[in-house]
Amino acid sequence: MSRAFLFPGQGSQAVGMGKSLAEAYASARQTFEEVDDALGQRLSSLMWEGPESELTLTENAQPAIMAASMAVVRILMTDGGLELGRYARIVAGHSLGEYTALAAAGAFSLADAARLLKTRGQAMQAAVPVGVGAMSALLGADPELAEAAAREAVAAALPGEGSPVCVVANDNAPGQVVISGTAAAVARAGEIARAKGAKRAMPLAVSAPFHCPLMKKAADVMAEALSQVTIRPPVVPLIANVTAAEVSEPERIRQLLIEQVTARVRWRETILSFRDLGIDATVEFGGNKVLTGMVKRTDKDLMPITLDSPADIEAFAKSL
Repeated sequence: MSRAFLFPGQGSQAVGMGKSLAEAYASARQTFEEVDDALGQRLSSLMWEGPESELTLTENAQPAIMAASMAVVRILMTDGGLELGRYARIVAGHSLGEYTALAAAGAFSLADAARLLKTRGQAMQAAVPVGVGAMSALLGADPELAEAAAREAVAAALPGEGSPVCVVANDNAPGQVVISGTAAAVARAGEIARAKGAKRAMPLAVSAPFHCPLMKKAADVMAEALSQVTIRPPVVPLIANVTAAEVSEPERIRQLLIEQVTARVRWRETILSFRDLGIDATVEFGGNKVLTGMVKRTDKDLMPITLDSPADIEAFAKSL
């Protein structure tokens, strides 16, 4: 069986995440301790006890999601005999999940991944004042419809609106496209998209407009941060968000991670690429089945596996 190992992005965090893993496995406890030490912060306590309002802050949610996913990886490697290069054809991660995917594949150290994501979360939050930007999910829309709505929304800017921005930020799955930009333009694009046939425009509860040109300052911060870390060739290729294509060369990975801050997450295209790579199963490491749902909507021939609980992990380990 040829597998793609998948790692979730922001929005999959929840109070209690990773706690059952830490209670069941010493390797998971060690993973959370390493992340806490790298950040100089008791992130694990925040993950397990909350408050939710603090956990959902971008600077906390991003390293927390990575830590929970990496705990599953470490359990399988330590207790289940997992050799990632033997059991995975590729790795892929949704937005911040790319850092987790690269850590799992040995390109980043766990400590570097934690510090980079803390910096990334802080930089993305600081790039745009609260209330200036927005994101909205266009349900029942394809990328072409969303792009047309975004262009029309920018062109229809009102006097005094300044420089409107609206682009496709995430192409997640058929019928699920996310737009991002200045608040007025995003709201206007949602109305235009509905008039063009989208079922619904659903504003997202996010603190900043991710994956759009407004994140340029955050991309500059990440360029500096990434220049300070060692990136090794991953044991299996990464399917990059920016290109939906394989990449293994460290300097190319570094550049794509910088571009990713302002660029579209091409997740639907990523999943569609699996068939040509001979992949017949996906394995989601944590994430409350968010990515698994996208896989099912995009390619029904893929066999999705989710690893959220000790029982899930034990069953998967026996199948290897």
